Amino acid sequence: MPQTTVYALTMLAAGIGIPVLAALNSALGTRLGSPVAAAVVLFFVATGAAVLVLLITGPGALRGALAAPRHLYLAGFLVAFYVLSITWAAPRFGVGNAVFFVLLGQLISTAAIDHFGLFGAQVTPLSASRMLGIGLMAAGVAVTQLA
Repeated sequence: MPQTTVYALTMLAAGIGIPVLAALNSALGTRLGSPVAAAVVLFFVATGAAVLVLLITGPGALRGALAAPRHLYLAGFLVAFYVLSITWAAPRFGVGNAVFFVLLGQLISTAAIDHFGLFGAQVTPLSASRMLGIGLMAAGVAVTQLA
């Protein structure tokens, strides 16, 4: 199987997982009476899963973690913000609506990251055809929420 197919299928699975994560964790937050408690449980389970994969694939990769530029750790705060916000908003706003705005935010930020090559990303200029494609994707996501 070509490597690009592996990447595409992996990211498709991750994309499928985002609304499932939102629904499951918001239900847990409702059951516990606290979106923050649900987020703590989620991160505990996620940390355990990540440690297990790290132990299987080689824990030596952690050696360079303390030498990494500090701004790279912002990703952890962004994950926490996402989980806390989706766990809080989804039961009040609906999973579909919450994920719609997550997707819209992803379209906007990925266009900027790719256009400027931020954080070491491959530069992909924001051409007119790419803007049209992003607009069509955003419109398509919006249409699913109007049905």
